[in-house]
Amino acid sequence: MTSVKLPPLDLSPALIEAAKVSKAWPFEEARKLLKRIEGRDPSRPVLFETGYGPSGLPHIGTFGEVARTTMVRTAFRVLTGDRIPTRLLCFSDDLDGMRKIPENVPDRAALEPYLHKPLTAVPNPFGGDHKSFGDHNNAMLRRFLDHFGFEYEFASATEYYRSGRFDEVLLRAAGKYQDIMDVMLPTLGAERQATYSPFLPISPTTGRVLYVPMKAVDAKAGTVTFEDEDGTETTLPVTGGNVKLQWKPDFGMRWAALDVDFEMFGKDHLTNAPIYDRICEILGGKAPEHFVYELFLDENGEKISKSKGNGLTIDEWLTYASPESLALYMFNKPRTAKKLYFDVIPKAVDEYVTFATRYPSMSVEQQLANPAWHIHSGNPPEVDVPVSFAMLLNLVSASNAENKDVLWAFISRHVPGVTAESHPRLDELVGYAIRYFDDFVKPTKVFHAPDDVELAALKTLDATLAELPADADGNTIQDAVLDVARPIERYQDEKKKGPDGGPGVSVSWFNALYRLLLGQERGPRFGSFVALYGIPETRALIAKAISGELVSGNA
Repeated sequence: MTSVKLPPLDLSPALIEAAKVSKAWPFEEARKLLKRIEGRDPSRPVLFETGYGPSGLPHIGTFGEVARTTMVRTAFRVLTGDRIPTRLLCFSDDLDGMRKIPENVPDRAALEPYLHKPLTAVPNPFGGDHKSFGDHNNAMLRRFLDHFGFEYEFASATEYYRSGRFDEVLLRAAGKYQDIMDVMLPTLGAERQATYSPFLPISPTTGRVLYVPMKAVDAKAGTVTFEDEDGTETTLPVTGGNVKLQWKPDFGMRWAALDVDFEMFGKDHLTNAPIYDRICEILGGKAPEHFVYELFLDENGEKISKSKGNGLTIDEWLTYASPESLALYMFNKPRTAKKLYFDVIPKAVDEYVTFATRYPSMSVEQQLANPAWHIHSGNPPEVDVPVSFAMLLNLVSASNAENKDVLWAFISRHVPGVTAESHPRLDELVGYAIRYFDDFVKPTKVFHAPDDVELAALKTLDATLAELPADADGNTIQDAVLDVARPIERYQDEKKKGPDGGPGVSVSWFNALYRLLLGQERGPRFGSFVALYGIPETRALIAKAISGELVSGNA
């Protein structure tokens, strides 16, 4: 069990009343749970469960599942006035056989003799104190969850099967063998039907998890009989960790054995959910409430796969942005497929800051709809970040900053009273911005040589900026930049109206500025950028664009 304690909650009557009607998805799921437990002994804990396959290291999906489940748990605590105990069980399927050798282990050949053995019977290829590959990966999971401050209990399938915690339900499964087969067989092809068994015996001779048909299932004796790998007819008890269940029956068995109340899983499980439910009911349980979330896609719209290595890893995200920004990405529209690649990071960072900054001034109803409330389990911190992440990225781009000191020189000069010490969260963002720019923006920068129209516009812009006071604010600068473009036909937008009644300014003007001055297609509000970067520095940048120096730097 983790040493982290559940955070205290604001349980004021106003907040609880607002929670009863909140449309935020964690509250909607929590209200379903509330109906589920009507009439139940209130001292009986409500059990939330998440599953983990320890054939590999924890990944971004693991974070998402635990974070989202925690959000529903927090919402449930509020709805019940925190009077009904709750538990979050993170269950590791570490009795599963190792179906293939992972790519990232030090000596893959050394693991070949252990193929199909339970993960907790495979030697630990990484060395250290962990006895098995499964134990090592379980430790990584717990360290991972502890790092993010989740309150949870850890459960090992190996320990649960071998200690007898599943024995009662496994004996029930032997008695209901045909009922389980009747559920499973219609879902399988003819060839698979001929050899299928919900029971997977662990060979007493080789130690491997066997996918073999049963010759006999004796419900009264609680045993299964099968042909072992050496051809010997073997009988084993279904109890004590001698057998495990196939993964679909195992889902339902676990729900029945543990009285699970809530479990979420990805859309790839959706067609199997009725199977899990039916097997849970056959074994005397009540199927839990489900929450099915959409899968993540890479930048090409393809499903993210650990084996393909497409999409983002959690380490990659956390190299360039905070855990809160990742939690926001998990909170937003969980039932909508979303692309998960590097370009989404800056927006997630700035959206989190916006939500957290606005939180204190919101009504109770608005606070419960604010992602910051759910990300921080009802206790959002005060956030004061006077410069956006998008702005920092463009500041890095313009200044070619390679360390924090360069950026802080600009920030401190134009945002009075703000320092790395007074604004540690902003200082953190400064570090993220430098890393993100170096790895993802800088390699793609391409400066364009200005054509005749752009050249004339840049010269006018330079002259206009020269007339502004050195301490002009972002709004003043933005208005001046707009005035430069108004008479230029290329940048006029007939759908907009200027202050003199003429056409407004098209976004193509600002796209041109960022393309010419920063080698990028997009950027934040240009006037704000100039105010932060400095008018003299911006004029120097314009001079380089006019002279062709920036374009020559492409090479």
